[in-house]
Amino acid sequence: MSRFADHFSRDSVAYARFRPSYPPELFAWLATLPTARSVAWDCGTGTGQAAALLTPHFDLVVGSDRSRTQLAAADRTSGTRYFAGLSESSALAAHRVDLVTVAQALHWFDRDRFYREVSRVIAPGGVFAAWSYGLLRSTPEVDRVIVRFYDETIGPWWPPERALVEKGYQNIPIPITEVAGPPFSIEARLTLEELLGFIRTWSAVGRFIADQGHDPIPELGKALGPVWGESSAARQITWPLTIRAGRWLGTPEPAA
Repeated sequence: MSRFADHFSRDSVAYARFRPSYPPELFAWLATLPTARSVAWDCGTGTGQAAALLTPHFDLVVGSDRSRTQLAAADRTSGTRYFAGLSESSALAAHRVDLVTVAQALHWFDRDRFYREVSRVIAPGGVFAAWSYGLLRSTPEVDRVIVRFYDETIGPWWPPERALVEKGYQNIPIPITEVAGPPFSIEARLTLEELLGFIRTWSAVGRFIADQGHDPIPELGKALGPVWGESSAARQITWPLTIRAGRWLGTPEPAA
């Protein structure tokens, strides 16, 4: 059985509420890459943020996640079909998936097993895409406080896999014919409460709370107060996206 470290089920409602939404333009671009638009599979879908944005472009969108708690908080209004299970061993039919996506989750997978599963389910002309976003950007004053919190306060509690995100997945081998896409970023205007809500969803914050027995977010809020100004004021926040996408090159396994 694949290892599975669940860092996010502790508060799936907060995850669904505070995790930023991806730009719709990303999904419109991804939909141009495969030869067909019948089925898309979003792996490690969490609360379905990426899966829901695929639905305008594919006949069927399936989202999967190991965490039933996360899936329970997913928005069901988009028409996405969800199932609980490991991305490394899905119940999907062989050679039927035109686009496989992994949003901010590839670093959690057993990639050898996952790539074999992608080869089993992907259709001829199918495309694989994985993306990640690193530390947010705001004003220089806000950024300095958050970088200090990220590196020093919770730094020791980041899982080792976080290093892969910080490198934008560039050091992960992916068997695709890679294509260069336009630059994308997540943009949002957040109040201080919303920003702190997002940061509380970080895996390192959950590990810190479990280990230390207290929540570090109130102290972060105090440190941000003087540089944020009125807490109800919304500030521009940016998360640059790093995307790796292209035609799948893995050798398909024969259908059973």
